[in-house]
Amino acid sequence: LRLPAIPLPLLTVVIPAHNEELMAPNCARSVLASDYPALELIFVLDRCTDGTRAALEPIAAADSRLRIVENSSCPADWAGKCNAARVGADNARGELILFTDADTHFDPRLLRASVQLLRSRALSMLSLFSSPTHKHWFEMVVQPVTSLMLLKLFPMKRANAATGRRPFANGQFMLFERSAYQALGGHAAVKDDLLEDLAFARRMKRAKMEQGVAVSDGMLVVSMYDSWKAFQTGWKRIYIESCRRNPARMRKEALQLLVIVVAMPVIRTASVVLAAIALLDSHPMDAGTRAFAVGALAVGIAAPIIRLATLAWIHRTASFPVWSALCFPGAAIAVARIFFDGARDLNARTPVRWGGREYLLEPTNL
Repeated sequence: LRLPAIPLPLLTVVIPAHNEELMAPNCARSVLASDYPALELIFVLDRCTDGTRAALEPIAAADSRLRIVENSSCPADWAGKCNAARVGADNARGELILFTDADTHFDPRLLRASVQLLRSRALSMLSLFSSPTHKHWFEMVVQPVTSLMLLKLFPMKRANAATGRRPFANGQFMLFERSAYQALGGHAAVKDDLLEDLAFARRMKRAKMEQGVAVSDGMLVVSMYDSWKAFQTGWKRIYIESCRRNPARMRKEALQLLVIVVAMPVIRTASVVLAAIALLDSHPMDAGTRAFAVGALAVGIAAPIIRLATLAWIHRTASFPVWSALCFPGAAIAVARIFFDGARDLNARTPVRWGGREYLLEPTNL
């Protein structure tokens, strides 16, 4: 994130939280440790039944920039998180509003860098790709593939294109100009959408508002899911909306992934074996056939080495464990299964539960 020198207005950070007593204190401390000079932090406690408030109160007592807002109800036609974000925005005083999650951790430089990037590019909204934690096996092994597939669906160049933009936003970090957020209708405008972040991005494109996406480069760390089941359910929901609820597209993405990551290496391995058998055969071989066999053997051996080195570089660049590159084919099979499951659920009209609300999604051919 570049740091052009520009004035920094009051920024309100809004964090909806439902039973986040373990995560909320660390998140609050990381936000308040920011080097951003004009900051207020609002935690909206959405019908919490645990000790989230008790965990936050000592921090609020020591730092007046933190405000705790209790939200005791949710309209029947709203998702809980979306409604809590609305409550936070209603209480915000800032010229800028950032919506983020309680399971995030902020680098002290993140807010200043993000605001300066937003203002220097004259954006109405800036969103960031986060860096995941590596506490669970699926975060280390499978999440590299889920993240790469998301980047395939929303390439950075297309997400930031002046024309032909493919709108994208990550709900873990959505920084709005307050005027733009209000002009869009706030969270009331996206309350019926399964993923409010993508809904905001699409509305901004229709409204011809400028938006941008950047990589946080380790400055925003997120712990998304605490179980394999939650991981599968969460990414299935993300992919369903990313593919515009199109079952055929979801199956296509799954098949492409399996062909490129699984089938092609198997074919290359078979070519190596066949070439080696041909070269070791005692029967005479003409020069052309021998050259072809040697070439096939060389390519078959070099290709997986180059592929593994490339994957290792990608993993290291994206802050994933380098060793997990070895697990890429197995992880690809798991991610393809998530796509197939999403397509099946759409065709079967299986309801999706999220944020305390049930969504019955109709398949499309978009």
